[in-house]
Amino acid sequence: MHRTGTTRRGALTATGAFALGAVLAGCGGGQEAPGSPAAADARTASLRAGKALRAAAARDSVSLLSRYDLVAAAHPVAEAGLAPLRATVREHLSVLGEPTKASGGSPAPAPPAATPADPRAALRELAAEERRVSDVRAAALLTAEPELARLLASVAAAGAAHAYLLTELAKETSS
Repeated sequence: MHRTGTTRRGALTATGAFALGAVLAGCGGGQEAPGSPAAADARTASLRAGKALRAAAARDSVSLLSRYDLVAAAHPVAEAGLAPLRATVREHLSVLGEPTKASGGSPAPAPPAATPADPRAALRELAAEERRVSDVRAAALLTAEPELARLLASVAAAGAAHAYLLTELAKETSS
């Protein structure tokens, strides 16, 4: 038998080189030049979306802060436990910036008109709101720019921890 010049190793190498070339050629298309109008429009849209996400997160923090105020005012027995969590929500608001009315997105839900008379129920409602806001922020990570995504992830994680701590505080609070 006469051996041909094509070996299995050679065929695999050639196939891999061909596939790599096709992938690289496919990845290079569709990019706009940095100074082109399409690239400028994309940057503007990205900035606008980031501002809208940040404003929505700030509105959620304003809503949470008002809920903390309502629960603390209605149930002084829980005020000491709420103080550090409330301070953290205030810090989140300062990092996120003040919400603007002009930015897109849905408004944050208004706080309830009345806080439950039972301190445990009030704390459980506050924990549920923290969970809801944390979930909204976690979902926003999918569309956020990397820097904003890191901030939202941190704030969402803090909100999840707050929900846990509020649930534990509700268990410890006397009715």
